[in-house]
Amino acid sequence: MEYRPRIVDRQLQRKLKASGAVQIIGPKWCGKTTTAEQVARSSIYMQDPDNRERYRQIAELKVSLLLEGENPRLIDEWQTEPRLWDAVRMSVDRRQEKGLYILTGSVVVARPDDSHSGAGRIAKLVMRTMSLYESGDSSGEVSLGGLFEPGYTVEGSSDIGIEDVAGLVVRGGWPGYLDGDGEGIEDYCQAILDAEIQIDGVRRNRGWMESIMRSLSRNISTQAPNTTILADIGGEDVGMTAPTLAKYLAALRDVCMTEDMPAWSPHLRSKSVIRTSDTRYLSDPAIAAYFLGATAKDLVMDPETLGLLFECMAVRDLRVYAQANRGRVFHYRDNTGLEADCVISLWNGRWGAVEIKLGLGSVDAAAENLLKLRDRVDTDRMGEPAFLAVVTSTGFAYTRPDGVHVVPIGCLRDRWHPRCGTLQCLRRIPPRFGEIAASRLPGRGRPDRAVPGPKWFALTGIGSCGACACTGRPRRPPPPRRLR
Repeated sequence: MEYRPRIVDRQLQRKLKASGAVQIIGPKWCGKTTTAEQVARSSIYMQDPDNRERYRQIAELKVSLLLEGENPRLIDEWQTEPRLWDAVRMSVDRRQEKGLYILTGSVVVARPDDSHSGAGRIAKLVMRTMSLYESGDSSGEVSLGGLFEPGYTVEGSSDIGIEDVAGLVVRGGWPGYLDGDGEGIEDYCQAILDAEIQIDGVRRNRGWMESIMRSLSRNISTQAPNTTILADIGGEDVGMTAPTLAKYLAALRDVCMTEDMPAWSPHLRSKSVIRTSDTRYLSDPAIAAYFLGATAKDLVMDPETLGLLFECMAVRDLRVYAQANRGRVFHYRDNTGLEADCVISLWNGRWGAVEIKLGLGSVDAAAENLLKLRDRVDTDRMGEPAFLAVVTSTGFAYTRPDGVHVVPIGCLRDRWHPRCGTLQCLRRIPPRFGEIAASRLPGRGRPDRAVPGPKWFALTGIGSCGACACTGRPRRPPPPRRLR
């Protein structure tokens, strides 16, 4: 199967240049190993059934032997032998080189008390299921990075209808399921319940775990406390206590099935009290659709549930795009009821607020909320918001007279420039760039066969980054020059 370029490709390359090792974590089957294989020069698969026992024996005798190989070396599912963590850290310390190892795994492992944290040696990279731009369901006409730039023009359109939204929610973002309509999600969820939640050696009640997943799916995109979840599954009537529920929720978090959103705590002009409860989200909306027993047709007939699952999908995409811009996503809610579904905060302190609405009829109310939030935040200390935006399911991308952007989810992407160095690159660039590039590179006159390289970047003025080094602003290409 042809590799689909991922937004984290560039992030992985950047982290390998800065750290001795990189740990990629994320949901099972989201593409971590395949992405790592694109840059690894040697690899070892710890769960290979033909060699698993041999690897275990080697780890007991001399774990450093498993690290031998050309670098970067991929160690897949490293958590099956936790001693590899300290071995990698020690190797990085001794060799004092960058980009030595890539560790992949779908489980967050609790390291022993005497184990080193890996700080300064092993960088962390979070990978999620595919965003709509990565799966080819978004045109990418509006970039999140561009929204943070002054004067960025928001324009575009999406022909995704309500039926399409429901289909995308049920299908999910796993690379292996993009050509289906959600049939594989059942196998995925059952595999998690059968095996993954037991991977740390603790036996858990499968029925309880399934009930918890159903309750989380019913309370998705809300700030439901643990007491609500406990009451929803029967609580003491089924023999479950609050401490037990907390442990089960932690296990789901460790296998990357859930990813709650923390609260944003800005400085305010008023004395409003900020709510600090996390908003509950699953790693992919298709998981919630499965545990609710909802098909795409069911969701179309239930707009309220579809709206909650659409929010989960939009949050997943915004997290992917924000991470590419070195940002994080939070939510805001205070005691007056004022809220924003997402607040995107970049590493340099700039921020923007987003409301997510399934229907276009809610855009006015959402924009009013965002403007109230802007007025309530102490901008002398937090700075003015770089943008305010309402993410919708369909329609046109434009800027309202009050300055609030309206952006369909089918128009969003991470950054402005195409992912350089891929064969799809020239298909996504503006026509004037494509004409220049296609006329001077192999595949003359056929942009889809032209391979971008150093000369192409020199002609177009786009940064030669190996992936995507977007500044958020398109640059005018220089006049054509004769190539020697």
